[in-house]
Amino acid sequence: MNTALITGATSGIGAAFARHLGQQGHDLLLVARNKARLEESATDLRARFGVDVSTIAADLTDRDDCETVEKAAADVDLLVNNAGLGLGKGFTDNDVADEEYLLNLNIRAVMRLTHAALTPMRQRGHGGIINVSSVAGFAPVMPGSTYNASKAWVTNFSESMAPLARSGGVNLMALCPGFVRTEFHDRAAIEMADMPRWMLLDADFVVESAMRDFLRGRVVSVPSVLYKAISRVIHHVPNGLLSSISERAEVISRRGKTEDQR
Repeated sequence: MNTALITGATSGIGAAFARHLGQQGHDLLLVARNKARLEESATDLRARFGVDVSTIAADLTDRDDCETVEKAAADVDLLVNNAGLGLGKGFTDNDVADEEYLLNLNIRAVMRLTHAALTPMRQRGHGGIINVSSVAGFAPVMPGSTYNASKAWVTNFSESMAPLARSGGVNLMALCPGFVRTEFHDRAAIEMADMPRWMLLDADFVVESAMRDFLRGRVVSVPSVLYKAISRVIHHVPNGLLSSISERAEVISRRGKTEDQR
């Protein structure tokens, strides 16, 4: 692979992907909304790894911006759909416009960019797509939140597309991390003080694990033994019981809004 397009590329998991792939010698195309942060990241990556780094400042919920990125995605060898949004309040406390914004970013943009990249990749007979999902998509672990439902779609979509991709020589994988130490929670004003440190994953570790699974041809990657075990458990716990446990535990106090499309 030569060129990798990464959305939400200036912080968190997206920035970790940029560092990892740049170190491996891939040219990079970084996508985020903040032009200044994009240029800062691009300058740093060029200096550190000597690779070509291009940028597109785009809001993927905007149709014109998304179409611009779709055109670029048609020519890349690896697409990392990382940009995503979480709403800090429950469904009935959010404006419907905010809920639509979440769905446009977490689902619609992922679908459109995957389609834009996968079609020419299959024609060329090689390429790869990584859709960043979450273990939250395996079950309704965040009662009253649309986030886990959107991530369930991303995982299911990736699993559904993987055989089609593989038939054309393309590897397509869903990355499903647990809690990751990024700006995501800070921007949401989500209280993480009570979160045990051993439950927080390092973004670089997540990406390194993901790339190992990707090169092995895995369809779903769950980094760390801990979250592999958690994902197996929640697959078998009845949804009603799981929701009850989640509500009582109050692992996350959702306030405000955050996003990884930066």
